[in-house]
Amino acid sequence: MLRKTLAIVAAPLALASLAGCGAQVAASEKGFTVPAGVTEQYEVLANEVAEKGKTVTSGDWTVNLITEAAEPWFDEHASHFRAPKSGETHHIEIIPTETATGRIVPNVPITLEVLDGNNKVVQEMALNFYYSTFYHYANNFTVPDDGTYTLRATLGVPAFNRHGEESETPALAKGATVEFTDVELTSE
Repeated sequence: MLRKTLAIVAAPLALASLAGCGAQVAASEKGFTVPAGVTEQYEVLANEVAEKGKTVTSGDWTVNLITEAAEPWFDEHASHFRAPKSGETHHIEIIPTETATGRIVPNVPITLEVLDGNNKVVQEMALNFYYSTFYHYANNFTVPDDGTYTLRATLGVPAFNRHGEESETPALAKGATVEFTDVELTSE
């Protein structure tokens, strides 16, 4: 699973691996470069998924999961700092990528369910889109007990236009539901 995750996330890094620390990579003789921040985004994502995450592929979608302790963020268009609320235990992140390209997909409505060992939904929440080292969707959850859970992510159809010909099937025209089983959620 780790090898598959790294291969999918590393695809955009293949060209970037030619660069030195903080350098930009030439993508062609015409002078186009991949900015160092883009390279860093995929490197950090691959490392975090390898360390504390999982990956599931479903058709056009490769969905990455990262679980961490509850986190703060800026909301209301970055004008208000929101600290974790009392009782919030985990910051659960979903990073949907296009299987064919490895690119992180924006404008995806995502709902995440946390299910206990009896398949009972403990909590269900819509995820917010976050700017960070890598773009991701997340929210803080309140998990009642340490233990093993199933996390079910339902991805809707992204709300963006697509280029193409009338005879083609548009990319990412269908959502997906994926499950991450045997996810250990403990108080950190």
